[in-house]
Amino acid sequence: MSFEEDDQVLFHDEHSEYDGETGTVTQVMETMFGDATYTVNFEDGQESGVPEDSLEPAED
Repeated sequence: MSFEEDDQVLFHDEHSEYDGETGTVTQVMETMFGDATYTVNFEDGQESGVPEDSLEPAED
Protein backbone atom coordinates (compact mmCIF):
# COMPACT_ATOMS: atom_id res chain seq x y z
CA MET A 1 0.00 0.00 0.00
CA SER A 2 1.30 3.44 -0.82
CA PHE A 3 0.59 6.59 1.11
CA GLU A 4 0.02 10.20 0.07
CA GLU A 5 0.68 13.55 1.72
CA ASP A 6 -1.62 14.28 4.67
CA ASP A 7 -2.34 10.57 5.31
CA GLN A 8 -2.42 9.61 8.99
CA VAL A 9 -0.09 6.65 9.59
CA LEU A 10 1.08 4.44 12.44
CA PHE A 11 4.88 4.18 12.49
CA HIS A 12 6.77 0.99 13.38
CA ASP A 13 10.54 1.09 13.94
CA GLU A 14 11.91 -0.36 17.18
CA HIS A 15 15.06 1.77 16.79
CA SER A 16 13.15 5.06 16.64
CA GLU A 17 11.84 7.17 19.50
CA TYR A 18 8.59 7.47 17.49
CA ASP A 19 7.92 3.72 17.34
CA GLY A 20 4.19 3.07 17.75
CA GLU A 21 3.22 6.72 17.30
CA THR A 22 0.72 8.13 14.83
CA GLY A 23 1.92 10.86 12.48
CA THR A 24 1.12 12.63 9.23
CA VAL A 25 2.88 12.02 5.92
CA THR A 26 4.30 15.38 4.81
CA GLN A 27 6.44 14.30 1.87
CA VAL A 28 6.63 11.36 -0.52
CA MET A 29 9.95 10.72 -2.26
CA GLU A 30 10.73 8.12 -4.89
CA THR A 31 14.10 6.35 -4.74
CA MET A 32 16.13 5.63 -7.85
CA PHE A 33 14.85 2.05 -7.59
CA GLY A 34 11.21 3.16 -7.89
CA ASP A 35 10.35 2.61 -4.22
CA ALA A 36 8.69 5.32 -2.15
CA THR A 37 10.06 6.70 1.10
CA TYR A 38 8.22 9.11 3.33
CA THR A 39 8.74 12.00 5.71
CA VAL A 40 6.37 11.66 8.66
CA ASN A 41 5.67 14.47 11.13
CA PHE A 42 4.83 13.62 14.74
CA GLU A 43 3.66 15.87 17.55
CA ASP A 44 7.24 16.48 18.71
CA GLY A 45 9.41 15.85 15.64
CA GLN A 46 9.75 14.02 12.36
CA GLU A 47 11.33 11.00 10.67
CA SER A 48 12.64 11.16 7.10
CA GLY A 49 13.35 8.36 4.66
CA VAL A 50 10.74 6.07 6.18
CA PRO A 51 10.16 2.94 4.06
CA GLU A 52 6.61 1.93 3.20
CA ASP A 53 6.83 -1.32 5.20
CA SER A 54 7.34 0.69 8.41
CA LEU A 55 3.94 2.36 8.04
CA GLU A 56 0.34 1.29 8.28
CA PRO A 57 -2.85 3.33 7.98
CA ALA A 58 -3.87 4.90 11.29
CA GLU A 59 -7.29 4.07 12.62
CA ASP A 60 -9.70 7.00 12.57
